[in-house]
Amino acid sequence: MSEKKILEERSLILNRRSFLGKTALGVGGVALASLLGNSFFRKSPKGLLTADEGPAGVKGILDSLHHPAKIKRVIYLFQSGGPSQLELFDYKPLLNQRRGEDLPESIRNGQRLTGMTSGQDKFPLVGSQFGFQQHGKNGTWISDLLPYTAKMADDICIIKSMYTEAINHDPAVTFFQTGSQQPGRPSIGSWLSYGLGSENENLPAFTVLLSRGSGRPNGQPLYTRLWGNGFLHSLHQGVQFRAAKDPVLYLNDPKGMTKEGKRAMLDQIAALNDRHFQESGDPEIQSRIAQYEMAYRMQTSVPEVINTDNEPDYIYKMYGADAKIPGTYAANCLLARRLAEQDVRFIQLYHMGWDQHDNLPGAIAKQAKDVDQASAALVADLKQRGMLEDTLVIWGGEFGRTNYSQGVLTDTNYGRDHHPRSFSIWMAGGGIKPGIVYGQTDDFGYNITQNPVHVHDFQATLLHQLGIDHEKLVYKYQGRRFRLTDVDGHVVKDILT
Repeated sequence: MSEKKILEERSLILNRRSFLGKTALGVGGVALASLLGNSFFRKSPKGLLTADEGPAGVKGILDSLHHPAKIKRVIYLFQSGGPSQLELFDYKPLLNQRRGEDLPESIRNGQRLTGMTSGQDKFPLVGSQFGFQQHGKNGTWISDLLPYTAKMADDICIIKSMYTEAINHDPAVTFFQTGSQQPGRPSIGSWLSYGLGSENENLPAFTVLLSRGSGRPNGQPLYTRLWGNGFLHSLHQGVQFRAAKDPVLYLNDPKGMTKEGKRAMLDQIAALNDRHFQESGDPEIQSRIAQYEMAYRMQTSVPEVINTDNEPDYIYKMYGADAKIPGTYAANCLLARRLAEQDVRFIQLYHMGWDQHDNLPGAIAKQAKDVDQASAALVADLKQRGMLEDTLVIWGGEFGRTNYSQGVLTDTNYGRDHHPRSFSIWMAGGGIKPGIVYGQTDDFGYNITQNPVHVHDFQATLLHQLGIDHEKLVYKYQGRRFRLTDVDGHVVKDILT
């Protein structure tokens, strides 16, 4: 059943209420049925309503996939702030050889700069202070800052030729997450929820986890619109899981409310909303009812999935000591694996702190330590459970960093400004060729010389792995047909198995 059909079903509940009010399920049961797109239900041992037959969850707008899917889910480890590719993945010894020399104009070629370095008289080249070693069967260069990532060199595909038009954080992050530098568009997870729906009746299709790094603890903020539904129904917005007593806001009942009382309240709210819908015809009202029902079921499912007490000691050792501290990157990576096991379709992690305009050597060492072990552990954990083959893991930020120093270059210290023209990300699992490096930059690490990959190419490839043609997943709004990749994007077939 399509999303449209699911929402239309809600309008029929008033006609059924006289009958269903006499049954054990009541209006809330129909609200649940309409959300899930199923007709007949039974109670599980835990008291949850489940389908007697067929897959549980909400079906999306697509009646069928455009082509066979390689993956079922995505875990996106977004490194907010712009990690320096020159300290992590793009080894450029020439920059150390020519340290302190001015960036040749023939290399920069008049490229746009941010207001933070456009006023500099000189652009002194600076290489990484950290060593690089070759790893894996193909001798992939990876920084000594990432020893755990280096050990999985044969499992990941490093793309060194990413580029974007955005040069400042907010439009750049928004571009990656929504396909537009301007706010207001649906995020990737919302598009997937809209197109494919959910495979789990008790958890949302799109979840969000946030952590703050030690490299720059008070760095660039993130806005909730980054995981918003834009012009899609609010049913498709991301649900943030917090490191707090109440991990999902407004989910728990106030003291004194019983389950029976909550069920009766939801039935009454559904009846009022139904009446409002009959008067206005606003489909968002139906989405609101569906969200109430999802929240009701999440009261049981969320505590179960976030409770990691039953994880064995070797798992905590794999992810690192921080995995036992809620809200850390390591804890969120472990939670991402648990959500993936529950068939959550799109799991978005944001890790802040990569915006290192000054004191880069000290800051990036801390930041890399935050994420290195847990990122590698997540890939290894999925692999040992047989889940990596149908899960796509992505690691990367919104842009890279310049090959010249922002501000004064000293013997021990330097900073780097934003650099949208070339930067690195890595991907693992989900039909991606493992153990390869795709794309190259020049000896200065400034311009792409081979196989450029645009943001829209990245998004098109992600959708392709899920069985979606990025040009066909569209939504008509205000007279225009919108899609995640706007009017551009090509699948990067060279990195696919």
